[in-house]
Amino acid sequence: MRKQQNFALPTVTSTYAGEASSDYIAAALLSAKTLDQGNVEIHPNVKYKEVIQKLDVSGIVQDASCDFATSGSVAITETILEPKELQVNLELCKQNFLDSWEALSLGYSAFDEIPRNFTDYLISYVGGKVAEATETSIWQGGIGNGSFIGFETVVAASSGSATSFQPAISGSTVWPNGAVSKDNVVDILTGVVDAIPSTVYGKEDTVIYVGTKVMKAWQSSQSGIVNVGSFNSQLNVGEKPSNFQGIELIHSPGMSDNTIIAGQKSNFHFGTGLLSDYNEVRVLDMADIDGSQNFRVIMRYTAGTAVGFTNEVAAFNLL
Repeated sequence: MRKQQNFALPTVTSTYAGEASSDYIAAALLSAKTLDQGNVEIHPNVKYKEVIQKLDVSGIVQDASCDFATSGSVAITETILEPKELQVNLELCKQNFLDSWEALSLGYSAFDEIPRNFTDYLISYVGGKVAEATETSIWQGGIGNGSFIGFETVVAASSGSATSFQPAISGSTVWPNGAVSKDNVVDILTGVVDAIPSTVYGKEDTVIYVGTKVMKAWQSSQSGIVNVGSFNSQLNVGEKPSNFQGIELIHSPGMSDNTIIAGQKSNFHFGTGLLSDYNEVRVLDMADIDGSQNFRVIMRYTAGTAVGFTNEVAAFNLL
């Protein structure tokens, strides 16, 4: 007589799904420096698309009269912000991370807060990598797999309306391929400021975005200057003021090496559905499924950028 034995179905450990996922997705995305410091406009809860509109009026002032007389013109322009859905499907062997987590749990940690359990540690590690990828995509991203359109791509594609500054020669110094160095960074920044549209120059939130290479060149260029206004550079061996002609220089690690973009913070938009119900972070412990020492991390989120008005942007090395 044949006996039939029923085995229990394997259980899948699933954590950080649903409501709790928002916190982890938000932490991963907003750890990108550009977002963390609020250097662009952030639009959460974008389910599918968001229309960014701007009202432009001109010629509205007229001589007084007894009658109501319409004057001037009103123009409404818009840009579509459409975040792209992205995901992380990752398998990691817990043994590769267990020693590091145990060492952190014993104290003397470099982390501000020690993860309470191994799953939290793993999520924080993966979240850091997501933040790095997000920061790069915000600026350099294209239409490829795992990326979304970044600000540099948008501005470069609209070079007909954006004001681009691309000098080949400054005096007797040739700038090959627009390469920025400590010797020419002041001249290049001067050209960028000159190219800022008059309607944008002087606005409170007008800034100059620079990548790591340009920021290093700026800091080096200021190290040998005795006085910059009332600031004595030689007596300050640390970081020099991050502004040029009164305009703040914002270090954006995700930018290309030789690219500079100037404009209003409010003109650069980042959208995500990070609080939407379809975002999830799942951690699957495969030990209960196949007996392995693997963890699978599954994340889904959305991200995207839009430049409101490219004709209000000045840029270097995008053509």
